[in-house]
Amino acid sequence: MLSIRKAVAAILLAVPVNAREITFPPVAAIDARGGQVPLFGQGAPIDISGSAYQGLTTFANLPYVHCLSAEKNVDSFDIAFLGAPFDTGVTARPGARFGPTGIRWGSRRLDKDMGDSIYTGQNPLADWAKVVDCGDAPLTFLDNTIALKQLDKAHEVISSRTTNSSDYTVPRIITLGGDHTTTLSALRSTFHHWGPVSVLHFDSHIDTWDPAVLGGGISHYAGVNHGTFLHLAHEEGLIRNTSSHAGIRAPVKYSSDVKNDKRCGFDIVTARDMDKLGVTGVIEKLKAHVKGTRVYVSVDIDVLDPAFAPATGTAEPGGWSTRELLTVLDGLEGIEIVGGDVGWFLLFARSTCSS
Repeated sequence: MLSIRKAVAAILLAVPVNAREITFPPVAAIDARGGQVPLFGQGAPIDISGSAYQGLTTFANLPYVHCLSAEKNVDSFDIAFLGAPFDTGVTARPGARFGPTGIRWGSRRLDKDMGDSIYTGQNPLADWAKVVDCGDAPLTFLDNTIALKQLDKAHEVISSRTTNSSDYTVPRIITLGGDHTTTLSALRSTFHHWGPVSVLHFDSHIDTWDPAVLGGGISHYAGVNHGTFLHLAHEEGLIRNTSSHAGIRAPVKYSSDVKNDKRCGFDIVTARDMDKLGVTGVIEKLKAHVKGTRVYVSVDIDVLDPAFAPATGTAEPGGWSTRELLTVLDGLEGIEIVGGDVGWFLLFARSTCSS
C-alpha cells in the first residue's frame, strides 16, 4: 500500500503544473455610484471604497447628514428624508416602526447617478436640490405624547437648517413612516413656515374621524391616532379647506363621517373614480382643487390594492395599482409642494392578507 501511494505521488509530481492565472475584467458590472467603472488597471489598487450593500443604509444611497446634531453648522441641504419609526397610534396591525428601515433597504438599487426616469428623462435626485437622508427621529415607543413632541422637535430642527439653494430658503422634508399619526407633526412644521397648506391625501381611509368617534372619547391621549390626525390638523388650523383625498374606499358612517370630512375641508376622489375619470381625469381634478396653494402630499401605501401592498396595517380591497399611483404622482408636476410623507410599511408582515 505504501509503494502505491509513493507511485501516485511521483506521478503527480511529474505532471507539469499549469496553474491558470485569473484575469479580471477591465470594468466592474456596476458600482455603488451606479455606473461602470474600471475595477483596476495597470498597477492600480483594487477599489473597495463603496458598495450599495455595505455601510450605512440611506434612502437611495443618498449622503447622510446628522441633521439633528446639536451643532449649529451641518452640511446644507434642500430636501431631507426623515424616518419616523412610530406605530403606537394604530387601531389595527402594528409594525410600521420598522417601515423607515424597510424603505431604505428597498431603495438600495436607486442611485442619483443612475436615476433618470424612462418616462420623463428627469432625475429627481440630481435636479436643483441637494437631497440627503437625516436618519430617524429618536422616538420613544412607550408614550405617544412624548414621541410626537420628539417628532415635532425633529421637524423644527431640520426645517431650520441652511439650504444649499439660494432660491429656496427652507428645507423640504419627506417623512418615511411610521403610522399616519406622524403626519400631524409634519403639518405643524409646514404651517410654521408657510401657513395653512392644502393636503393631497392618498389613502383608502379618510383619516378625519372625530376623536370622540375613533378613540371612543376615552381620553385625549386615545384620540390622537392614525385615523384622527387630519381632524386634529383642521382643528389646529394647519390645513386649508382646499384639501383632497385620493383613492378612498374604506367603509364609513356616511351620515356623520363624510359630513365631518367636508367640515375639515376635504374633497373625495374615490378609488373607483379611476375607472370613471381615468388617470388623466384624476390628476386634473386633484390639481384643480389645490390650484394656487402650497401643497403637502401624504401617501399611505394602503391606497394601493392589497395585491400590490399587502404588508400594511389596514388593507382594503379594490385599490389602485402601483402604476396608477406613480402616474398620478408624476402628474402633480407644476404645483408647489412644500413637504410630504409615505408610510404604513409593515416590514415583517406576512405576504398575504384577507380581503
